[in-house]
Amino acid sequence: MEVDKKSGEVKPTKGTPCLDYDVIREDEKYDGYYAIVTNLFDEEKNKGKYDDEKIIDIYRGLWRIEDSFRVTKSDLEARPIYLGRKDRIKAHFLICFIALVIVRLIQKKTSYAHSPTSLIDAMNNISCTHESENLFLFDFRSQISDDLGIAFDIDFKKQRLTRAEIKNFLGAVKKA
Repeated sequence: MEVDKKSGEVKPTKGTPCLDYDVIREDEKYDGYYAIVTNLFDEEKNKGKYDDEKIIDIYRGLWRIEDSFRVTKSDLEARPIYLGRKDRIKAHFLICFIALVIVRLIQKKTSYAHSPTSLIDAMNNISCTHESENLFLFDFRSQISDDLGIAFDIDFKKQRLTRAEIKNFLGAVKKA
């Protein structure tokens, strides 16, 4: 098949379209690999722009992007949903992006000691039971919740807190 390079349209031909299996086999060799093109620019204008370190940094950046997609898809469970209106699609994307940013900030605040999965699990498990009028029992504790407490200056080691203590913690976190 011939393709018009300007429009991308297939040009009418007399022959029958067919597949070039040699080209397909050659292309299959690279499935699953990133190909980083390093000679796109005129070398004289861009001397040293794509040295070995720069190429390695580009590759690491790709890994980070892939990891962010994985976290968004699996850990944050941001699955595709069927929305029709453009504003709702943008809102959904924004919510997913903000959730990813928050998880990454929490990871940074905890010195990257825990994976996004373990942080999300721990935060989902932190809960309390209302024991009496002014007393709450925190019934989950782990090393990760302790690390979160240290990072955000919240004492999760105390099992029972009063309503006033909880409000003080929340107020302090909002200011930070």
